[in-house]
Amino acid sequence: MLVTEMLKLAPSPKQSEALLATMRACNAAANRVSEVAFEQRTANKIAIQKLVYADLRHDFNLSAQMAIRSIAKACEACKRDKKIKPMFRELGAIAYDPRILTWKGRDAVSILTLTGRIIVPVLYQGRWLKTTGTTMRGQADLIYRDGMFFLATVIDVPEPLQGEEPDDWLDVDLGIVNIATDSTGETHSGAGVRAVRRRNARLRARLQSKGTKSAKRLLKARRRKESRFARDVNHVISKHLVGKAKGTRSGIALEDLEGIRDRVTVRKAQRADLHSWSFNQLRTFVTYKAAIAGVTVRMVDPRNTSRTCPGCGHIDKRNRPTRDDFRCLSCGLAGPADYFAAINIGRRAVSHAADDAA
Repeated sequence: MLVTEMLKLAPSPKQSEALLATMRACNAAANRVSEVAFEQRTANKIAIQKLVYADLRHDFNLSAQMAIRSIAKACEACKRDKKIKPMFRELGAIAYDPRILTWKGRDAVSILTLTGRIIVPVLYQGRWLKTTGTTMRGQADLIYRDGMFFLATVIDVPEPLQGEEPDDWLDVDLGIVNIATDSTGETHSGAGVRAVRRRNARLRARLQSKGTKSAKRLLKARRRKESRFARDVNHVISKHLVGKAKGTRSGIALEDLEGIRDRVTVRKAQRADLHSWSFNQLRTFVTYKAAIAGVTVRMVDPRNTSRTCPGCGHIDKRNRPTRDDFRCLSCGLAGPADYFAAINIGRRAVSHAADDAA
């Protein structure tokens, strides 16, 4: 299984200067390529390479492979929208492939710069690099963030052999008020996440209205704090769900919420909550943690799972008079809406498994 790991580097001051100079040169070269590609109205890498390769080598002092990577970066960006000329930040991430980046064991890496290769220690080796059988795959992106250097590296982690289809399922209903509710009745509330996001939104508004240097400095320092908090919450929830499923030898049934933001309409006051809801990140975390733990994950269609009675199967929007409550109009079964939705998700997982077996 392929996972992306952020590995923290520990370059010396001299090495840091060399890395920064290399990033500036590569991004400046990519901007030059972008201008030529926009003028020529083409994002064909081979055609652009014939036009700019020699100039990039001469003007920016790039090695052959660095010039090739800069051309590829610009052409890939141009392909996304040919009507817009992409521009790259001075210290934007740059890609290294195995020709210009090699590993020296697992605690150091050899990186090509404008002045030659340097061997940089790896300070933080991530969660998976030390796992037996893991290997680095393909290219790595060099990232400079908040005065620190990172390598975004693709790592191939061996997966445990999957056994037979699980006999039981841990069914998980995802939501905004309750981030996750499983079929055992356990709920992971989203109140704390929403409170932090709303507090940060008010703080951003106050700082942006001031516009002073100190306010801008504080905004810059806080710009990733909220995302780190949400990421940590999703890691904790996904780890708990996978551990619970593995402990009971169950599979995990999850809602397939791809495109949910385009399908769902909410009131204006709820839009911020909907669009900041990181359900895709949570699903990704559950999926890769489950794969490594040998737990089966099945995605199911979420339509009407919160409106269907798990007792008699009656479907009606009015079965859910409030967000938290469910009361079947047909048989009178009542209970927590998210819990009943989780039960319905599990039944669909069982049904899909039976269809696959057939």
